[in-house]
Amino acid sequence: MSAADRRVLAGTMVGTTIEWYDFFIFAQAAGLVFATLYFGPLEGESEGLAQLVAWATIGISFFFRPLGAVIAGRLGDRIGRKAMLVFTLVMMGSATALIGLLPTYAQIGVWAPILLMLLRILQGFSAGGEWGGAALMAVEHAPVNKRGFWGAYPQIGVPVGMILATAVLFLLRSSMSAEAFLAWGWRIPFLLSVVLIVVGYFIRSAVAESPVFKRMIDRKRDTATPLRSLLKTNKKQVILAAVIFIGNNAAGYLVIAFLSSYAQKSLGMPAAPVLLATLLASFGWLIFTLYGGILSDRIGRVRTFQIGYALIFVWMIPMFMMIDTRNIWAYGIAIFILTIGLGLSYGPMSAMYAEMFPANVRYSGIGIGYALGAILGGAFAPLIAQALLGSTGWSGSIGLYIMALCVISFIGATLAKETKGAPLEADEASATNALHS
Repeated sequence: MSAADRRVLAGTMVGTTIEWYDFFIFAQAAGLVFATLYFGPLEGESEGLAQLVAWATIGISFFFRPLGAVIAGRLGDRIGRKAMLVFTLVMMGSATALIGLLPTYAQIGVWAPILLMLLRILQGFSAGGEWGGAALMAVEHAPVNKRGFWGAYPQIGVPVGMILATAVLFLLRSSMSAEAFLAWGWRIPFLLSVVLIVVGYFIRSAVAESPVFKRMIDRKRDTATPLRSLLKTNKKQVILAAVIFIGNNAAGYLVIAFLSSYAQKSLGMPAAPVLLATLLASFGWLIFTLYGGILSDRIGRVRTFQIGYALIFVWMIPMFMMIDTRNIWAYGIAIFILTIGLGLSYGPMSAMYAEMFPANVRYSGIGIGYALGAILGGAFAPLIAQALLGSTGWSGSIGLYIMALCVISFIGATLAKETKGAPLEADEASATNALHS
């Protein structure tokens, strides 16, 4: 692998790492501090309402992901993948850093939750444009027989971001009191995002533009209205892309947001060991996501998705049974095993989605499909999980909810035709042959 190849893979991974670092620390803060600091007055109206609203702040940003995907997709399909990757990276990191400086409800009143939600919306808008560009930069640079492997690099940004965020939170929770963390310590992970922005900017600036996009522009094949063209010719692929992602995103947000808060608040487990267990599980997510991409190059994208969703389905109820023992070892093992299915149903996504769409609408297509899947899957998964737990008193009801979504996504993957090896430039045989060489 050449130095240029390594720059491509690092550039695609660094942005999604920062994106998911930002999302993870927000999700953790929503579970641990936002209810008290920004929505406290709601608790007087109804017990648990403040926490439900805090969970809802995670979901609100997802509704702006499609808008980010549309705008970034339109520009990315016309002016290039690289420019949009740098733009979305800076926007995401800036919003996160500003959350770390945001006054609380006690300091500025109702403007505090309003500004929090506005910054969260900005995060969602940025995330909507981020993933599609990163996925395409990886897959469109890749040799045809290694698209799954290369495409897994932006995917492992999720567990890498979780590792960074959890490590920071673990150090903070281990080194300060709960009172100090609530008062000011929670802000530190948000402010550290500035460092990641600087590093990510320089890495991404050194990455070459996608060769598929450059050849498309050389042949004057840019689309003036990629969204209109996409919805006219590739609506089915957009719907399938969204459906395929639902189960993975919902199950993933249990790990990212809900389970840590559930273990600490509902089961009374100590914060530091829970965060350490989550940290170790993140390494499993990283390994199995990378392996999921590699496996899809061998047995196909669809079969890999099917295996991943089957594993998540059968593990849901046993997982909650283990977690409810309140044993930290059982908790760690339970979520680590979950990451096997998560990785296998996430690693092949970049390659499969890129192979589903023609080059001139590809950025728009995969970005919108991914964003819609995130809305239907993870946007309100923590909120729904909390509501199910409150109404049934049985954690297994959350497992049944995720199992139902996995069935939907399994069917979506089954209905999608196998894309492994599909030419990324179907109208040009020489480009296909070049990718095979």
